[in-house]
Amino acid sequence: MKVVIQRVSEASVTVKGKIVSDIKQGLLLLLGVVEEDSKEDIDWLCKKIVNLRIFNDENGVMNDSVLRVNGEVIVVSQFTLQASTKKGNRPSYINAAKPEVAISLYEQFVLQFERELGTQVGTGIFGADMKVSLLNDGPVTILMDSKNKV
Repeated sequence: MKVVIQRVSEASVTVKGKIVSDIKQGLLLLLGVVEEDSKEDIDWLCKKIVNLRIFNDENGVMNDSVLRVNGEVIVVSQFTLQASTKKGNRPSYINAAKPEVAISLYEQFVLQFERELGTQVGTGIFGADMKVSLLNDGPVTILMDSKNKV
């Protein structure tokens, strides 16, 4: 499982001209899933992300987590994070999980993240043509891969 974590001042997801999620201060998470991902990957990522100290404390030092600052979160499924660009110029998405597997893992990730955060998170619509808008704060952007825990 790969996740792009972006600290945002605001973010939103629009589908067919309608805003389906929007937040102020918090995190926008882009999630890419492979067939081999499991509950272990989900649990590790959710616990790690909710506790990442990437928000400024009262001294302007990145010392607070999204949990500590009561930040909001949007999780968007993005299969293109699993692209392979080794051959040619057209990315291959063969590593991305098939929808029947990816939907379940995505939904499990969202539910586990809500448990860790203690509040509901926003989402996109799986498989939809989404327009994601954000104001990256910092900018702070972090890539995490559950296959690289060490």
